Amino acid sequence: MTHKKYKNLFLLTALAASMQANAGIELMTDTVAGQDTKVTLGGYAKVDVRHVNGDIAYQDYWIANFPSGVPVDTSHTGFNVKESRVNLKVQHGDISGFVEVDMYGGGGNEVVSNSSNPRLRHFFISYKNWLAGQTWTTFMPLHALPEALDFGGPHVGEVFIRQTQLRYTYGAWQFSIENPETNGNGSIGASSSGVGVTGDQADKDESIPDFVARYDHKADWGQLSVGALVRKVDQGGIDEVAVAANVAGVIKTVGKDDLRFQVTVGESGRYTAAGLTPDIVTDDQGETVVESTTAFTVAYRHFWTDTLRSTAFYGTAETDETNKSRAHWGVNLITNVTPELSVGVELGNYAIEDEGMTDIDSDYLQLSAKYAF
Repeated sequence: MTHKKYKNLFLLTALAASMQANAGIELMTDTVAGQDTKVTLGGYAKVDVRHVNGDIAYQDYWIANFPSGVPVDTSHTGFNVKESRVNLKVQHGDISGFVEVDMYGGGGNEVVSNSSNPRLRHFFISYKNWLAGQTWTTFMPLHALPEALDFGGPHVGEVFIRQTQLRYTYGAWQFSIENPETNGNGSIGASSSGVGVTGDQADKDESIPDFVARYDHKADWGQLSVGALVRKVDQGGIDEVAVAANVAGVIKTVGKDDLRFQVTVGESGRYTAAGLTPDIVTDDQGETVVESTTAFTVAYRHFWTDTLRSTAFYGTAETDETNKSRAHWGVNLITNVTPELSVGVELGNYAIEDEGMTDIDSDYLQLSAKYAF
């Protein structure tokens, strides 16, 4: 075999290995009880170095909250690996089970051990068109999320929730009933199964699950989805049906470039702009009401080469009753050193422009390295 043939063989082997790595590491393939069975290990290791400077307190990643609740003169550099995660998938014929954890479960400190507790992200069962368990809400358009180093990108403009649900998929349609939770009026979303939590501490209402319907249209030009959320809000002396809608898409532009967007309107509450608002709030007249939120995200990704790309994104959200307004923008440069290893840099800003307070913001600079397996 010539040197050129050896080289071609090496490249094909490397390509096959990278494709397998992107889909996880196959630990076992066998026939068990007459069914093809496969066990796959996946996830990634991510190291972040992040500097935050401005009026808003440091966070490892921005969500739509107001850390500390007051302006804080901040200049802080943090190192962490907590976004890293590990997952395991077991496929047995038509049945599969999937579990994933990351390290954002809290605990530890930065004095000695830098320990972090594992946190459950996903744990679900799939059988043909059915899914049961905890994973991303059906209302969330995963395809519209921008590629960002800040964990999740502009949460402020996104639908972003994981919860237990029962989902049925029929072609381009998805229908689900999902765990109900109304927060506000002192509710903290405590689970009745939590250690030390009694029935009196658990929410006494929430008898009807949340309903989600979604339609995904895929074409050569990209993907477009429309989602609807209907739920019962029954705390704080109110008993109403809340409705929200989401429109999202990915549009292919020039070469490998794409434009991503999502818009959410209505009484989405906890489903949208993580940390921005509870489901129910008190209005100017002292009445308890259901909050309405308008949120959107837009992002453009450009490939400079096959492996070097940049994404510029912007997300924002506003509430009707409490007049909160938050925004997050960022721009990055990411490259693949190998098919599995990527490194990048991101510069961005998180701003708060709530009614009745001076506008404040913080800039951030983040360096990240990520090994996907």
